[in-house]
Amino acid sequence: MLMGDRAKYFGLIFGVTFATLLMTQQVSIFISLMARTASAIYAVDEADIWVMDPRVRYLEEVEPLRDVELGNVRSVAGVEWAVPFYKGLATIRMPDGVTQQVQLIGVDDVTMVGRCPEMVMGDPMALQRPQQAMMDVNGFLFTWPGEPLQVGKQVELNDNRLTISALCEVMPTFFTFPILYVSYNTAMEVTPPTRNKMSFVLVKAADGVSVAELTERITAQTGLQALSQHDFAWRSINYILERTGIPINFGITIILGVLIGLAITAQTFYIFVVENLKQFAALKAIGVTNLQLLRMVLAQAAIVGLSGYGLGVGLTAVFFTVTADAPALKGFQMYWQVVVGTAGVMTLIVVISILFSLRRVFKLDPAMVFRG
Repeated sequence: MLMGDRAKYFGLIFGVTFATLLMTQQVSIFISLMARTASAIYAVDEADIWVMDPRVRYLEEVEPLRDVELGNVRSVAGVEWAVPFYKGLATIRMPDGVTQQVQLIGVDDVTMVGRCPEMVMGDPMALQRPQQAMMDVNGFLFTWPGEPLQVGKQVELNDNRLTISALCEVMPTFFTFPILYVSYNTAMEVTPPTRNKMSFVLVKAADGVSVAELTERITAQTGLQALSQHDFAWRSINYILERTGIPINFGITIILGVLIGLAITAQTFYIFVVENLKQFAALKAIGVTNLQLLRMVLAQAAIVGLSGYGLGVGLTAVFFTVTADAPALKGFQMYWQVVVGTAGVMTLIVVISILFSLRRVFKLDPAMVFRG
């Protein structure tokens, strides 16, 4: 009965495949996009604690600190080391006059804490020399499209000339501007003069000192806001979730996928059952019970569900594999938690479709098969 009508059989599989593809792909993209919100925080894996102005609500909302705050943080008991960290937006100009906005990151001149760790090309210690910079690979390809990766490019930033002496691989951030790394002193020199410039203080807890305890101690002693890496990352993610329409847009798409999958599957299953009522009646006439019919239809649903789910997940995997090297989607992936969650939702959709369709079968009079 299931495969006798090929059109309805493939229609059922298409409904499950489409719903699975839409849910798995959109949820994975949403999670990957939110992960980018905190990627710059997790990239600085040397630091346990981020110290900032109490008014800062997420990573991109920078309130500059006084230089004296660095010494205040270092004086707190339990701090192994504390270094300055600059983060802000800047505009670079290429020799041909074209401008490009970048994320400017200034790392400590001595320890290089905060520098991108995964080098691709060039000298990793180049930032310790004056007027030297390092750019991420995606940013290079975006700034100079079509050109091969190379070091030695020169850019101008606020009438200061910088040389790109190294290229690195880093997870793209939520705002996909190129990332330009310089030393902290260079960042102070090339950015516009203001009274305060230090964006954050990065802190490492001493051995045996609890990070949670140290954050409270820093806050109490300095009056600044101290957050662990994990807490600051989630604060940034929650800010984007609460203040933008991204969750609503993705949620609508996912809900539509569920509803479309449910509608197609339920309707096709219902038509399939209605058109085979005589066959079901004949089975009931020879003694097949409702429970046995339920098991038979569950077997049919399992074939359809597994086939459609496998195709949907497979197509999602193909999508992420094909787009793995695309700069705009770099780092996007399919999460196993999403695959498991989608399996649960699709199982629920198939079960609801079956229960909706089998009502006619359970109420069916076996005598109808003899009425011709």
